[in-house]
Amino acid sequence: MKSREIHLNAYLKGAPDPKYYDVVETDVPAPGAGEVLVRNLYISVDPYMRGRMSGVHTYIAPFGIGQVMDGGAVGEVIESNFDGLKPGDHVSSMHGWREAYTAPGAGLTKIDTSILPPQAFLGIAGMPGLTAYVGLKRMIDLQPGETLWMSAGAGAVGSSGIQFAKAMGATVIATAGGAEKCAFVKSLGADHVVDYKATDDLTAAITAVAPDGVDGYFENVGGTHFTAALNTLRRKGRIAACGMIQRYNDTSAATLPDNLTMMIGKSLTIRGFIVSDHADMFTDFVSDLGNWMAAGKIKPAETVMDGIENAPAAFSGLFTGQNTGKMLVKI
Repeated sequence: MKSREIHLNAYLKGAPDPKYYDVVETDVPAPGAGEVLVRNLYISVDPYMRGRMSGVHTYIAPFGIGQVMDGGAVGEVIESNFDGLKPGDHVSSMHGWREAYTAPGAGLTKIDTSILPPQAFLGIAGMPGLTAYVGLKRMIDLQPGETLWMSAGAGAVGSSGIQFAKAMGATVIATAGGAEKCAFVKSLGADHVVDYKATDDLTAAITAVAPDGVDGYFENVGGTHFTAALNTLRRKGRIAACGMIQRYNDTSAATLPDNLTMMIGKSLTIRGFIVSDHADMFTDFVSDLGNWMAAGKIKPAETVMDGIENAPAAFSGLFTGQNTGKMLVKI
């Protein structure tokens, strides 16, 4: 079986560009003992991958030059020599950025697509959804009646977090860029929406809709958003930081915000986290998500590009605002 896959040909400097990627056709071997052959249906592109394209080991190893890039994927089993999976079953894996693969069945996760479509397990029912859940529940400890500011409200984590926070009884402020995205996050249930592209004073814009300040801030952006969050958080406010996409393509060191000392006077709690360190919350996440969906409080949101050859463009789109909800590539 033939499969096309994406290889990184050089480590990135600055913004992603098509010149850094190659589309390579390979032969996929037949499955051996304990292995399965899977045809991917959807693959995920995520902001954290930018760090892996820099050649620097952070909390995860960088991609190898001239090797297939991996990432989240959902696919259908075509052939199986593994007792736990049969042809037609759907699985999630980290064997993304390719059309098909052979792998040990024990390393794959069977998913139930009878309620949710398979691509939802890469979005609201997958890593982005769990990230939003961990940030709200464990990092911020959001309580009913509190006010949450969700940055990057139109993104994969943000669009999930808005809905989760509303289901938890919070008042939600969301920031997004442009009228179309602001309308989108409003449709998800955000109580107040601020177009950060339409203001040169984000602190004033947030204060206008939350004059008493915010209790929790979910950090997906960094930069000017982080500065405004320090200004608008109430005393004993909490920040959950899982991403700072405004800084990912910087080619020089960024300066610290002048108002960082506010964390002392306001007794703020700032907690950075990697979602893979909080797998113990997955059972509670699935339970709460199921209950919220049954109550009609949640709807998945996604942007889809077609074809493995468009995976690099889909990834670049994360940094230029081309997605609402989870960005996916359909194979």
